This record gives sequence, C-alpha cells and structure tokens, in this order.
Amino acid sequence: MGNRRRRRLWFLVIASVVIAALLGITLLLPYAIPAQRDTVPPEALADPDSRFIELNGVRVHYKIYGQGEPTFVLLHGLGSSTFSWHKVADMLAAEGTVIAFDRPGFGLTSRPLPGDWQGENPYSREAQAKLTVALLDALGRERAVLVGHSAGGSLAFLTALRYPERVTAVVLVDAAIYTEGGAPPWILPLLRTPPLRRLGPLFVRLIFGANGDRLLQSAWYDPSKITPELIAGYRKATRVTNWDRAFWEFTLASEQLSLATQVATMTLPALVITGGNDTWVPTAESIRLADELPNAQLAVIPDCGHVPQEECPAAFLTAIVPFLRGIPPPQPR
Repeated sequence: MGNRRRRRLWFLVIASVVIAALLGITLLLPYAIPAQRDTVPPEALADPDSRFIELNGVRVHYKIYGQGEPTFVLLHGLGSSTFSWHKVADMLAAEGTVIAFDRPGFGLTSRPLPGDWQGENPYSREAQAKLTVALLDALGRERAVLVGHSAGGSLAFLTALRYPERVTAVVLVDAAIYTEGGAPPWILPLLRTPPLRRLGPLFVRLIFGANGDRLLQSAWYDPSKITPELIAGYRKATRVTNWDRAFWEFTLASEQLSLATQVATMTLPALVITGGNDTWVPTAESIRLADELPNAQLAVIPDCGHVPQEECPAAFLTAIVPFLRGIPPPQPR
C-alpha cells in the first residue's frame, strides 16, 4: 500500500471516529445552543469610513478609498474582512478607486440565517461572485481589477470566469486555487444533519473565537510583528450577532468548483503574489499558478507568510503597483 493511500485510509478512520464521537456528544446537548453573549448588530461596530448597502438580500459593509479610474475591488480571505487591507488601501488609492467589502459571513456584513433568504444561498461562492458584480453595478463601475487574497483569490478567479466582461485583470494573493478549501463534499451531508447543525456554531466559537489568535500567528512568517491593533481588528467580527451561526452556514455552503481545471482558460492579465514562506497555501502552488496561467506575472516576497499585504506591506505594494500601472485600458464594450 502506497504512503498516500495509507494516509488517506488513516484519515478516513480518524474522521469516522471523531464524527461518531461528535454525534454522541450532540445527544447530550440541549436542542438549542445558547446564543453567544455580548454580541451587537454590525452597525454598532462600524468605523467612521464604513458604508452599508442592501444587495441581493444582504446588507453589505464596504469602504471606498480614492477616486477616478481604474477601479480595484479587494476581496478578503477566510475569517478576515476589509480590515485585512488597512495597511495598503490608502496607497493603492493613489492609483484609482479602491473598493473593499466584507463577504457574507464575515466582517460587518449582515448574517442572514436559513429562512432569511429566498433562492440562492448567499454564502455560496457563486452567490458571492454575483454580489461582487452587483456592488460594481450599484456603485456605477463598469469594470474592475479584482485583488483577492487566499479564499478571496478563488472568489476573484471565479468572478473573472463568470463575468469576464466586468474584469480587466486579477491579482491573486496566496490564492486558494489548487486547494480550494472548505468542507470536503463527502462530509457535507453529515454536517447538515440536525445534530451537527446545532453543534456547528460551537466548533466555530472554539476554532475562530478561543483559538483565533493562534490561527493568526500561524499565517505569519514572523508572528512578533502582530500588534494588539491587528488582533483587535480580527476579533471585531466575533462581536457581531450570529457571527458563529453564519460562519457555520458558510461552511455548509461549501462547493467544489474545480477551479484548477480552468486555469488555462483565464486569459486576463494576472499577477500572482505569494509569501515565500506561506504554509497555508504553499508557495509552490502559487508558483505553479503563475506558470499555468496564460498571461501571468509572479512576485514571491521572501521572509513573508500567508498575508503579505499585512506582514510585508511595502514589498506587497512594490509588487502590485507596477502591474496595476501596466494593465492595458479596457476596450469600449
């Protein structure tokens, strides 16, 4: 038996044991998990420059920097928000209009729960791609450069595939393309059972609440650079009402889009940026992505982890600004 097959078998065995234990635990829990205390509506945590807009049944939190064209849309990663761009947004605004928004399930965007929406699940990536375009429409923007980090990179890629006429270029920062993340398809039916729907928010509180600081440190090459301000910025979202329940709904909306099989079809100008020491999305995957995209450039930032726009903002700007300035102007439609 090969090592890969053996590891897969052990993973399935361990996963089965863990799932069986969790199902047993749920039988001992009350039917309804108590809501987390001391949470508030998103608007109560807004910054002076925060804006809100109703789009596709979701109250979206966003920020705008700069003015004029071109337009850049910043798409944050898993467990993050507009805050993840706070070190580079003002500098990017010198090149045009920068729009950053919180994806459904994150930041200060509203947290609809089952029964609150009709039609498409707002936590699916297909719905979030539509939401990205809807925001451009609402703000009167014909086209944009999409700058996506990690899971936001896969969203930028998906949006460009679905709406190429609205995208002039993509910047993929440590983008999750070959390993898309989310729950594997085989486990989703189990996670959607009533017992685990009840238990799910508790998992979220444990992983992204109590242990959120550890996750943040693991994304950095040099965790000593993490400041109290940065920790507070990430913790803010855990003060929003229903943040844990919404994150679980986001998990349940996982879908495998097979983006890796569509890389060769992405002919838009692309810049792939990666930290040279990224352990979340291995640096080798970003190098491969730049090699397989038909029209891509690559920037590897040494001594930097998974969040170069925060850990290495100067090097990040050095990589992205020349690319943005070199994008050919879009042809009239």
